[in-house]
Amino acid sequence: MINLASYIDHTLLKADVTEEQIRTLCAQAREFHFASVCVNPRWVALCAQELAGSGVKVCTVIGFPLGASVSAVKAAETRQAVTDGADELDMVISVGDLKAGNNETVQADIRAVVRAAAGKTVKVIIEACLLTDEEKTRACKLAMAAGADFVKTSTGFSAGGATVADVKLMRAAVGPNFGVKAAGGIRTREQALAMIEAGATRIGASAGVAICGEEF
Repeated sequence: MINLASYIDHTLLKADVTEEQIRTLCAQAREFHFASVCVNPRWVALCAQELAGSGVKVCTVIGFPLGASVSAVKAAETRQAVTDGADELDMVISVGDLKAGNNETVQADIRAVVRAAAGKTVKVIIEACLLTDEEKTRACKLAMAAGADFVKTSTGFSAGGATVADVKLMRAAVGPNFGVKAAGGIRTREQALAMIEAGATRIGASAGVAICGEEF
């Protein structure tokens, strides 16, 4: 049986999150052995402290949720997150630039974060619900060319989340060896397994405990 917990970034990104909720998130991540916790940058240092020695990584978001920050700000945010203890960084692309065909701008924006990450894992959120299939494929190719490690479907804060069709398209675009993260609206074990079957190698979900609970 597949170990679903090892695929899951246990996620809590709402604006009104409290320190107590973050500590609970980390305790759940230790209990279930999730791949990571995914939190806003404000909470990275606390999560790094809470998860030290657990094997659970600390993931944070960059340029979130709109992707409309300038590259220098995204890079500075990345450097601070790494200093605070982030292992993985999920950045949002400049969606408008992608749609306008400004490929060099998009690639340079991603590369700025990759360089600032200094070897840490970078996942590129393409916000697939706002893109045509051609734009999704192009976004994936640009992420690869910029030196990122993953492409990710969604922030979970836009018009839609992960779909099996998008995960399949993204997997086809990046080939067999690049990371694909499905995130946004994944709340059941069946949904998570369908995303993995479609080609996802990581699942972003706030419902990780419910998804994995029946395994324990």
